[in-house]
Amino acid sequence: MKELEKLFDRIVQRVNINLRELEFDVNPLVNKLIPTRQMTRFYAFYGLTPHHPLNFVFRHSNLSGSYFLGKVRVTNSLLYKSDIRGDELKQKGDLFQYQDFNIPVDQDEEICIDDSFLIKTLVHNFSHDPETLETFFIRDTVSTHYANIHGSPSDGCFYGPFSTVDLTTIRDCLVGAYAYVQAGEISHLNVDPGTVWVRLPDEFNFLYRHPSDRLTNYIYFTPGNVPQGVFMDFVEDRKAAFEQVFNIVNFKAPVTVPTSASVDRFAVIKPKTSIGDNVLVAQRAFLQNSTLGKGANAQENCYIINSVLEGNDVTAHGAKIIEADMGKTVFVGFNSFLRGRPNARLKIGQECVVMPHTIIDISKPLVIPPGHLVWGLIKNADDLQANSMSLKDFSKIESRMSKGRMLFEGSGKSFVTGFQERIHHILEANGAFYSNNNNRGHAQRNQNISFNTIQPYPKGGDKEGLYPTIIIQP
Repeated sequence: MKELEKLFDRIVQRVNINLRELEFDVNPLVNKLIPTRQMTRFYAFYGLTPHHPLNFVFRHSNLSGSYFLGKVRVTNSLLYKSDIRGDELKQKGDLFQYQDFNIPVDQDEEICIDDSFLIKTLVHNFSHDPETLETFFIRDTVSTHYANIHGSPSDGCFYGPFSTVDLTTIRDCLVGAYAYVQAGEISHLNVDPGTVWVRLPDEFNFLYRHPSDRLTNYIYFTPGNVPQGVFMDFVEDRKAAFEQVFNIVNFKAPVTVPTSASVDRFAVIKPKTSIGDNVLVAQRAFLQNSTLGKGANAQENCYIINSVLEGNDVTAHGAKIIEADMGKTVFVGFNSFLRGRPNARLKIGQECVVMPHTIIDISKPLVIPPGHLVWGLIKNADDLQANSMSLKDFSKIESRMSKGRMLFEGSGKSFVTGFQERIHHILEANGAFYSNNNNRGHAQRNQNISFNTIQPYPKGGDKEGLYPTIIIQP
């Protein structure tokens, strides 16, 4: 146990050194946030498939309850119930397009996690950074509950609960609770809680900030306390269902799954749920009394309850959809929280884009027309009017526009086109367009994953809770 405690101290010190310019101390926030004994209770597991390069190296780390797929190296780190998903890493021989460059990839890309503490964090996708094509690094970083590190090399950072950094190289930064950043490359910034920031240099800049007095009802995080609020209560109320799934050795989905679809072994699927063709349901997703039409997906840490998704709908990492009816090709961004009520359904028309970190929490029925962009905090029809715009009208913006708490600068057309292209890429990568053995994606490649478990040192001794050095190769 002493080695585990020394490792925690090492990580905290290294993160604090990186954040010294911001005068930030991570220790009060994370000390005893996860009791040391808790980190010795759970096995780790990794997936084997014929479709993903295999190379795992674990050194001097704790991996409690974490999941690994692809090429991953972990050194001097603490990973607690995190998902390290490397199924879209670049491979040797690929050509990476960046601006006017076509850059050859010299070797298979690898996720490298060094001197970091990741708590219930999702790490996914290949890095966008042309300077580090073969290494997707996370070092000297602390990440708290249900944060997403998505295609974002990270060095010397702290991520608050339910935050997301997306396709951004980020160094020596604080990202507050429920903040979303997609900004290309940033350093030495303190991003306030509830910020939603999407920037493409020389093209556009989208900025929204949730009102802090209203956001604290959903998530707040103070030294000496675990994260609290509606978001945490929501996931904690369904925690027991995941415990049952992880305790079962031979798992069989309780619903019919088409041969072209994939439901992960570690997802929770409740009865009265319907899975269509080409559907992807990732690990730690939760489905209850819902319909996922052809090509829809539910990514990691998603919850879809009492809802209907017509088809080709994207529910990005951590998003929650409750009591809602969604038309085709609706995108719901990272960690969004969409909650209707049994007598107050939320209806979202086809081809809508719900921005990452959007909160829609209604007590009366609400309809979002087709082809709309939605953002911010919405409780009623007046809020929707202040926090939405048709994609057609948004595309007409050529310079600067503000609406409510949102400020946009640049080309609306470029912004909308970028989102639409990304949605198409996500559907393509997930196998939504699979037909006659063509256009295979994750929904088809992930059908025959073999899961293997690895264990830490048992109770007793200084090394309790650490995992021995483990190298797993073909």
